[in-house]
Parts: sequence; C-alpha cells; structure tokens
Amino acid sequence: MASTASRRLKALSNTVAASRSLSTSTSSTLAPHAQAAADKLTQQNWKGTSFSGGTTKNFINGEFVESKSTKWHDITDPSTQTVLSRVPETTDAEFEEAVESSKKAFEGWSKTSVLTRQKVAMELQALLRQHSDAVASSIVLEQGKTIGDAHGDVLRGLQVVETACGIAGNLMGDKLEVSKDMDTYTRRVPLGVCASVAPFNFPAMIPLWTIPLATCTGNTLILKPSERDPGAAMIIAELAQRAGLPPGVLNVVHGAAGTVNNICDHPAIKAISFVGGDKAGAHIYNRGTKNGKRVQANLGAKNHAIVMSDCNKNLALNSIIGAAFGAAGQRCMALSVVVLVGPAHGWIPDIVERAKQLKVSGGFEQGADLGPVISPFAKKRIEGLIESVVEEGGKIHLDGRNLVVKGYEHGNFVGPTVIECTTTMRAYQEEIFGPVLVTIRADTLDDALAIVNANKYGNGAAIFTQSGATARKFESEVNVGQIGINVPIPVPLPQFSWSGNKGSFLGDIAFYGKSGLNFYTQNKTVTSLWRAEDAIGNKASVDMPTHS
Repeated sequence: MASTASRRLKALSNTVAASRSLSTSTSSTLAPHAQAAADKLTQQNWKGTSFSGGTTKNFINGEFVESKSTKWHDITDPSTQTVLSRVPETTDAEFEEAVESSKKAFEGWSKTSVLTRQKVAMELQALLRQHSDAVASSIVLEQGKTIGDAHGDVLRGLQVVETACGIAGNLMGDKLEVSKDMDTYTRRVPLGVCASVAPFNFPAMIPLWTIPLATCTGNTLILKPSERDPGAAMIIAELAQRAGLPPGVLNVVHGAAGTVNNICDHPAIKAISFVGGDKAGAHIYNRGTKNGKRVQANLGAKNHAIVMSDCNKNLALNSIIGAAFGAAGQRCMALSVVVLVGPAHGWIPDIVERAKQLKVSGGFEQGADLGPVISPFAKKRIEGLIESVVEEGGKIHLDGRNLVVKGYEHGNFVGPTVIECTTTMRAYQEEIFGPVLVTIRADTLDDALAIVNANKYGNGAAIFTQSGATARKFESEVNVGQIGINVPIPVPLPQFSWSGNKGSFLGDIAFYGKSGLNFYTQNKTVTSLWRAEDAIGNKASVDMPTHS
C-alpha cells in the first residue's frame, strides 16, 4: 500500500513540476495594480518571503533562514506568469533541525499556563487584523484570487484564532468523587510535535485552522505550506512570532513529496493535519497512520445543490453562481453540481445568463469576480474535462475555454462554464476544481437525493426550497457531512467543527471546533485517594498531658 501511495505522490509531484515548467515558459511583468501591491509588500520588509524575485525562507527555531537546498521552485503570479519568489525543497538536515527545535520547545511550551498560551492567540488575532491587507495581497499575487475573496480567506482563518482566544474553558476536564475520599478526574494534555500540510487554494485559512489550536493546546507545530503560494503562511509565521510565540513552537518548512514523506516518517511527529487532493491525502493518511500517527485528511469534493421549483428563484440562482464560480471554482466546498428538479429544468438559460455577467480579470482589478486558476497545467486539465462533455454526448451551454483577458494575455484564465451531463460522464465523476458548473436533471426530490447519495464524495450539499417539509426530508436523508438549506456553502463556523464525510475525509477526528481540540489533545485519567482521617496538623490541644 505504502509503495503504491509513494508512486502516486511522486506522480503528483511530477505533475506539479510540469505545471511549473509551463508556467515559467513565458516572460512577463506584473499588471500595474499588482506591481503596486508587490512594491508595498516589499517595503514592509517581511522577513520570510519575497514578492520581487527573492527567496522564501525556512522558519526554524524563531529565525528566518536561507535554505541550503539545491532544489528550488519558482512562485509565479497566475495572472501573468511573473516570477515573484523562489521556494526551496527544505533539505533533510534542515527538516531534522526543525523537528529538534519543535521537540525542545515542547518541553517548555507544554508546561506554560493556558492563560499565557491564550494571550498569544489574542495578540495574534490583533496583528492579523492590523496586517490583513498584506496577507490578502500576498494571496492575490501568488494564488490569483480577487482581493475581496482573499480577504475572506484571511477572515475565515481569523475566526478560528478568535475562537482559540477562549480556549481555557474548553480545555477543562471532568472530576467525580467515585468513593469516599477517592476522586477520578481527566486532564487534556498535548500530544507533542504536530505537523500541518496546507493546500494552495487557502494559503491563509488552512494554516490558521491549525496554528492556534495546536499551539494553544500546548503542542508545537511544523507547518508545510503549499510550494505554489507560501507567502501568506510566512507572513503569518512572522506575526505569530511578534505575538509572543517562543522559538521552536512554530517552524515552517517547504517542499513537495520529499518533505511530505519526512513528515509522515519522522518518529517525533505525533499528528498530521492535511487539506488537499485525493492522491496526496490518501498517501499521507496511509503512510502516517502506518507509522503510528494521528492523521486528519480532508480530500476532494463534488458538492451538489438541489433546486426545487418552489424556491426563491433569485436567491437560488445568485447563490449558485457565487458558490460555483467564486475563487475560480478552486474551493473544496464549491457548488460544482446543480440538480434541477422538475420544472426547474428550464432554468439553465437563466443560470447561463447570470454566469455571463461575471467579470474575469486579475485579482486586483476593480469589479473582478474571479481570477485565474493556479497554473497552466490546471487550466489545461479543466479545459480537457470540458471537452470530454462533448465527446461523451453532453452539452456545453456556456464555454469558458480560450478566454483571453485584456492586459493578462498570459494568465491561466478559464471563464465561467455551464455544462449539462449525466452521472456517468467524467465531468461529473471527477473533481474539476475550476469555474465549471455541472447541471443534471432529476424528476423528483427522491431522484435528486439518490444522485447526491451515490456520489463518492461527502463534503456538503445544499437545497433551495420554500417548503419546510421538503427541507426536512433533505436534511434527514442526504448523506453528506455539511448541509445547507437555502445556504450555498454551509461551512460551519469554528464554534462547530468541519464534518465532511465519505470519500472527502480520512481519519476519525475532524478540523477545528471541539473536534479540533480533541485532535490536538489526549486525555489523562487520574484516580487518587487521600483519606481525611490521615490529615496532619489537627487542632492543637492545650490540656495537661497525662501520658495515659
């Protein structure tokens, strides 16, 4: 199993390398708004990253250090292919140094009071608000999101930090006097050195899912951001340092398959949190658990929206358009399939008309609704899946291929695309991860539910209806983890927990919320006996001793 997974991860790494080869083949320069943002970030002198052709650093033991690696990858602006920075493959020696730093830091950090750890979270949330423009701008430059969507990326991560500020009450254990003078009580204690492997599509949010919860519970954390867009994570690491996080509590390393394998294999690392694609996630889960680690892995998705003809049509259409095409469809909770029930079959032209109104452009451009996809390889794959619809007998109602955006002629742009197909076609069965909305017809609600439940993925689904009874049936019978009723992207706030299921998740303990606390802690149960009659220091006697 492990050797097969290793081959898969190597293939994935080769794919990434191929995409970079494509992405750097064209010489270009940043657009004016992007150049202004890059210049501003450069003037702010962030220690761990560069937006002017420099290098991304390792962050080890509280220091931003230049890697001695001989393997480097270009980080490019997806809108223009301009090289922004270079990121290393952290060497084995550097990785070992990061682990040793985390181990040493754990000895002191795990004994630090929860109030002290909580204070660091409070300082971090304040610094993130103060510097949210910088983090968001780095996301637009490296990942391609619109500036509004990038701020949303930061905000959803910030909400987890804010929740961690109240962690003291959530770490309380239980106590019961089980017999006379005998107590049994539980304590939540940290695991040790943990690791987080983050994806390219949420460069700020996913690191912020893990950093506050791992550290506030007393663990130390090794973070590996995506090698495609590590800038946001490096800024966050510097802000965590400013917030008072001691050296070694957070370390940041870089790379692809080699670094991931080091994380999976190192005996000092007790737990791994991963968000990303199916192949890498399965590899990390299998290899990590084989080595005795606790692993949570969020994988691919195919989220459905069921549209009933009795719904608020305007709300439904606007919600679907936003959830399908926002972030260029590069969200694990994107609504990528709409199941039109009964008379709603006739709404496809309305969907197409609204999709046509979306503006595709660089992320800093005013009014831009969606930007480019992450790489030329991703663009080519998306366009291939669109073409497969025609080959398999489906329909393309709106074709976003061959889109050229003025001023961004070398960008990885795919326009909003609306296709109609059946559940046997590739475009339905595979996660497209692009601005493509699949439409499917169903005669009844039961037929629609059967389609959703038969899909291998289970992150989320939504229904649009004005009927409480219909909503209740949907909620009760749909087999996915996160359910929206007239809500298109039902990602729970951090007071709750992520709850994707089926083929979208591997592991037993989910992300953030109460589940996140459980993931980063283990229980100690103590039973103690202190007999009251054995107490010393009883009240002194003043009577004349008789020695009897």
